[in-house]
Amino acid sequence: MKSLGRSLLRLAALLLLSLLALQLYFAGRIALMNLVAPQSTSFERSEIWRLAVEKHEIAWSQEWVDGDGLSRQIKRAVIASEDAAFVEHSGVDWDALEKAWEKNQKAQAIAQKQADKRAEQMQKIAAKRPATAKELPPPKPAKIVGGSTITQQLAKNLFLSGERSLLRKGQEFLITFMLEALLGKDRILEIYLNHVEWGEGVFGAQAAARHYFRVDASRLSSNQAARLAVMLPAPKRFEKRPGSGYVLSRAATIEARMPAVELP
Repeated sequence: MKSLGRSLLRLAALLLLSLLALQLYFAGRIALMNLVAPQSTSFERSEIWRLAVEKHEIAWSQEWVDGDGLSRQIKRAVIASEDAAFVEHSGVDWDALEKAWEKNQKAQAIAQKQADKRAEQMQKIAAKRPATAKELPPPKPAKIVGGSTITQQLAKNLFLSGERSLLRKGQEFLITFMLEALLGKDRILEIYLNHVEWGEGVFGAQAAARHYFRVDASRLSSNQAARLAVMLPAPKRFEKRPGSGYVLSRAATIEARMPAVELP
């Protein structure tokens, strides 16, 4: 028993040291970003692989531009759309997380009621017309909203996978606090804008500005910047109709908020 206990302690110590080494690796990579811009992110590399496997091609567009090469309009638009408290929080907006959790709980409750109602309808129909029961449309899944800040999104894109788990979320929080501690807000926003996805194979504000408006990121107008900001939650969906009524309406709302945005 003593031998087993010592083995378990050694294993626990090894796991703890491995976890510490991983955090030191992340911290070192982040500290280096003060001097050297990251060439790619974990999310970008996974997208390159997906395109190569699914479409047998690598359609890729990404060009780094320094902060001065990014218009103040795109900075204001993205903050207004994605993270209004960006300059105030320390990486995590706890109020936004709480509101998102409450919305998700309500959405899941509604989805469960719809599923229960459908099951009841299927039982009734199956008793009379079994073949018809399968024709009922499936209930809509709960629409899950996030409360992630720009810093959290950058943490996830830089190093992590897209899986949803408590372990991955915990690591995201740790990397988020490292980013805030080791980089300034201005640098965090600069890296984010240069690597965030704006369509399939389109990454960064410069590539997005050229792809959608045929201008450089430094010359984006307030309306163009607002339209790009609208796309960020679901770029692959919005790129199919970048001039849709929803995009234009939402862009007008963001554009109205932009003058009040405080830049880092």
